[in-house]
Amino acid sequence: MQLQINQIPPPFLPHCTAPSSDIILLHGLFGQLSNWKSVENNFAFKHKVWAPELPLFQSLVGQSLNRLVAFLEHYIEKNNIEKPILIGNSLGGHIALLYTLKHPEKVEKLVLTGSSGLYENTFGGTFPRVKDYDYIKSKIEGVFDRKEVVNDEMIDHVFGIVQQKLKVLSVIGLARDAQKQNLANYLPLINIPVLLIWGLQDIVTPPAVAEQFHNLLPNSTLHFINNCGHAPMMEQPELFNGYVNNFLAN
Repeated sequence: MQLQINQIPPPFLPHCTAPSSDIILLHGLFGQLSNWKSVENNFAFKHKVWAPELPLFQSLVGQSLNRLVAFLEHYIEKNNIEKPILIGNSLGGHIALLYTLKHPEKVEKLVLTGSSGLYENTFGGTFPRVKDYDYIKSKIEGVFDRKEVVNDEMIDHVFGIVQQKLKVLSVIGLARDAQKQNLANYLPLINIPVLLIWGLQDIVTPPAVAEQFHNLLPNSTLHFINNCGHAPMMEQPELFNGYVNNFLAN
């Protein structure tokens, strides 16, 4: 296992010799596909990049992470994707881990950033003051160290979700299932290369969670990024993409 705690990555090599691969980006519980814009822009020149929208609110029946894993299985099969690199943020990382545990031979590498699976401190389990726009805004801003990444579109997206009872129930069900599905006993079974990229100011999945992931995953590398909260690919995109680029090149 390798541990890197610094804020200066190796030089970002936009034309590295890494072979072309399929990359699947998996967003979190309140995430949007736009969260991955920087990652897509940086890797689409060399790799086939997929960014499915997870059906978080599809049905109240079976609101569990297993349903989302089944969605990912179908998505990969339907698009004839072979041995992808899975990159997951928050709940998306949890889905990537569950898929890998179920299909270890079908995943080339994993990149986890602010992933659930061990511990997650989220307001997805309860929704006080859902009608208070400023309250929702403050909760969203708390997830990020760099507040400038929070824009009206992001706030409106989350605020719109919590105004709909069925979506709220879906989110609560998924958040509680994520908390129950602790993967500590299963992570040592994952032998493929895993890159962990974590914000030092992440209050949702704090740095101690990243260290626990690192200790439990046999073939993992951990990078901490300063001045960064729960979404490094948004808050520190240059550093995030640099770490991923070099991970893919090795």
